[in-house]
Amino acid sequence: MDTRMNRRIFGMLSKRLDEAGFGEVEDGRDDRGKRWRLGSLLRAVVGGMLAGSKSLADVETLSTRLSRPVRGLLGVQRRLPDTTLRSALCTVEPWRLMPALHALVRQAQRRKSLEPDELPFGVVSLDGKGFSIPASDDWYAQRQTHGEDAALLGVVRSVTATLTSCSARPIIDVTPVLDFTNEMGTFESALDSLCDAYRGLFQLITYDAGACSALNASLVRARDLHYLFGLTASQPTLFEDAKRWLGARLTAAADATTEDVERGQKVVRRLFIGHATVELDGWPHLRTVLRIQTQAFDGETGELRSEDERYLISSLPRDRLTTQHWLLVARKHWGVETSHQILDTAFAEDDHPWIEANPRAALVVAILRRIAYTLLSLFRSVTQRSDERRAAPWKTLMSDCFFALITTTTTELSRPPTPVR
Repeated sequence: MDTRMNRRIFGMLSKRLDEAGFGEVEDGRDDRGKRWRLGSLLRAVVGGMLAGSKSLADVETLSTRLSRPVRGLLGVQRRLPDTTLRSALCTVEPWRLMPALHALVRQAQRRKSLEPDELPFGVVSLDGKGFSIPASDDWYAQRQTHGEDAALLGVVRSVTATLTSCSARPIIDVTPVLDFTNEMGTFESALDSLCDAYRGLFQLITYDAGACSALNASLVRARDLHYLFGLTASQPTLFEDAKRWLGARLTAAADATTEDVERGQKVVRRLFIGHATVELDGWPHLRTVLRIQTQAFDGETGELRSEDERYLISSLPRDRLTTQHWLLVARKHWGVETSHQILDTAFAEDDHPWIEANPRAALVVAILRRIAYTLLSLFRSVTQRSDERRAAPWKTLMSDCFFALITTTTTELSRPPTPVR
């Protein structure tokens, strides 16, 4: 048992759960028969997620093993039935949980924990994510199957905003993608939510081709921010112009090149960058065009295994970043996909949505999962002091949280506190 880690995790939870303000989330339950405070239930769910719980039943089991000081911290003094948790979560409106996530991120911003690591300003990357449940409500879950003989399947979708300019890559906002729209149509709502929640945290918004449009680009510029959008043939005129501007440049003429070893392969990325040479209709703010060529080679034989080429467009003038920074920004965009991968692997979101019969409650759980992710990502990258600790696998860190929740003693906590940043 690692006493120091126990104290550090307990200290983190003590501070961050208070910052989230779960006790201020409006409780929509009937007062009659209410035996648990909603804030305690939300704390317990997030605590369970940090400890690797994969279901509400796991949280119930964990509640029987919590140590005395952890019970006081979470407000869980006895066994917490999974049916109580499910009933409570089904009454919560998803948007009422967003202030908790925003409060956590703003406090981290005040502590200077979200400063850009390698870039001159903050960058937020947005991307859509969904998971399937056997239910649909034509609002929070889009029906995917039709016909009397097909099993009902719905997809709960959202747009995730990840602060990719800092190494922690915290999720800082979540916007539901409602049944009647898509990522393109949700972009304005996601942008409004980000701008309402934060000031001075970021200057650049990145998104793949799923939100690339003249309207969305203008919405970003209207808020005095800049965009970097992926570009595909779905924007044929713009795509052909980008290829005309940059497509003929040879490998030797790359403006920046990186070489990395990834999963046993050597990966070479080359950046070609240029100015938009003419003003296109609807794109008066377009300044910079990028082409990124990626080649993966076998680590042993050197044989070319795969090759990919992508185009991107930005309102940011070329001279605002060095060529290496431009390549880094483009690569960091995929940090939002990394956060999605962690949600699917360490948190097992795709396989274990926790609540399947109620799409709204499934979305509530998804937002709480993203709050847990952000708590753990900041703890892993900011609070942990050694490079070894910061490189620890997510499942190892979740295991540490589990043991801290069940073994932390009052005696351990009576020693001088370990500072939590």
